Amino acid sequence: MRSYQASAAFTLPRFLNTLGLAGICAVLCFAFAWQFAYNELPCPLCLLQRVAFILVGVGFLLNARFGSSPLHYGAIILSALGGAFAAGRQTLLHIGPGDAGYGSPFLGLHFYTWAFVAFVLIIVFCALLLMIDRAQSVLSSSASPNFFVRLIMWVFLLLVVANGVSTLLECGFGACPDNPTHYLWLK
Repeated sequence: MRSYQASAAFTLPRFLNTLGLAGICAVLCFAFAWQFAYNELPCPLCLLQRVAFILVGVGFLLNARFGSSPLHYGAIILSALGGAFAAGRQTLLHIGPGDAGYGSPFLGLHFYTWAFVAFVLIIVFCALLLMIDRAQSVLSSSASPNFFVRLIMWVFLLLVVANGVSTLLECGFGACPDNPTHYLWLK
């Protein structure tokens, strides 16, 4: 029984879902660090993209914690589609000649363009994970996650709370400004 639990705790789908969650944490950390390092507050469409990344992360977290489920993958894919829609809309808003875009570019592209690419890659990644999960459906991931998986989960939850606090400081309880220049509650 012990060997089955050990092998179930380290299944390939759990590892790949944890890797996906770590990637979402990296995206949120980078956006958060850029926000403070360059004093560039996220606009309302940027905040929608962060929410979509958080919802994608919730799907990966559920798969890593409770085992893979088509329901969780469906939530990830729908969240990524919503994020791709918001990022695509923002990209189209700033695609005109002479439009400098919103925020500073990173490696030649603005964050909303990178977000669009990331959401498309997440959808492809989930499609591959669904195929891998189907092939390994005999293994159960009901065993408790190991320390590394739990650590990534806690980092993600900390990032969710930090983004929530940051958004509250920026927008308060009302609508966020289109081109924010300061934190509403930190004047």
